[in-house]
Amino acid sequence: MPDFSTLLRGHLDGHLATLNRLEECREVLAAIADAWVTALKAGNKILFFGNGGSAADAQHLAAELVVRYRVNRRALPAIALTTDTSILTAHSNDYGFETVFSRQVEALAQPGDVVVGISTSGTSKNVVAGLKAARERGCIVVSFTGQNGADCAALAHHAYCVPTPITAYAQECHLLAGHVLCEHVEAAFQQ
Repeated sequence: MPDFSTLLRGHLDGHLATLNRLEECREVLAAIADAWVTALKAGNKILFFGNGGSAADAQHLAAELVVRYRVNRRALPAIALTTDTSILTAHSNDYGFETVFSRQVEALAQPGDVVVGISTSGTSKNVVAGLKAARERGCIVVSFTGQNGADCAALAHHAYCVPTPITAYAQECHLLAGHVLCEHVEAAFQQ
């Protein structure tokens, strides 16, 4: 077993190598930033969803928009579709887990809303189904994935594919970019 210092150094080296490649994602992140601001200024909302760590990221980013990221400003409409245990358990029991997000998109999304599906593999069936439902409802579809992008990227108007095969590094970069996006949104609502 490697000692802790070696383990930490290896993780930091891998993470920094991934961070150094995020410049490759600048254009898509700028497009996502514009989509978020445009939707929110038009009175639309942002819906987030994902599984596991991606569910936590969905909740984290929705909270940054509703509450605040760095500065006080008006609340912005954002919803994480991963937080209502009654909906999650009732739907999964009655219909199955594969459509748990698409059903909520059907109920809550309006044309012009931004729907953000987060899946490091890009193949999570319930995230893919949620993004399909969002396209059908006329939403702007955004995906946060790992390097392959897969089905989620194919469905997205804007696909942020972190250039790494390592799930942990992709998740770390999803949250980093999410924070930058939230800061951009806050700046737009300070004006």
